[in-house]
Amino acid sequence: MNELAFEIEVQVDFDDDGVLPDLDRLVDGVETAVLTTLRQQAVVPPSGVTLLLSGDERLQQLNRDFRQEDRPTDVLSFPAGEALPGLTEPDPYLGDIAISMPYAQRQADKQGHSLLAELQLLAIHGTLHLLGYDHGDPSEKAEMWVAQTAVLRELGIAHIVATET
Repeated sequence: MNELAFEIEVQVDFDDDGVLPDLDRLVDGVETAVLTTLRQQAVVPPSGVTLLLSGDERLQQLNRDFRQEDRPTDVLSFPAGEALPGLTEPDPYLGDIAISMPYAQRQADKQGHSLLAELQLLAIHGTLHLLGYDHGDPSEKAEMWVAQTAVLRELGIAHIVATET
């Protein structure tokens, strides 16, 4: 990993059957959202994130296995954790984010905006979770929503609002 760079890897594990002819544009959009979030939050490179674009079944499995909630969801975040043995600084690898493409499409349709905007919102939301934000109580949620809105504004999609499931 380049010392002055962010490493953002997007993996696609979703059989779109030609439904998403602009998959490259969607992948570029989620990469941009993650990078913008890291920069807006003043994360110092090097740092890395892996983002998985998958289906409802995969997200339901991950949700069941790691959160004991047996239902699909839109986005899950898995922070990398503490410093590696022998290091005083946290691992530059921040963690993993998984997003359900069909779930995101349903939310975008319901809210009346593009799939790209929804995926960017979910990528921002997931990245903020990797950085320690949460929304378990009203004060945490307010803080996270302020950070999320700042990134959405920077991307020019401040009108997009998170859907809580």
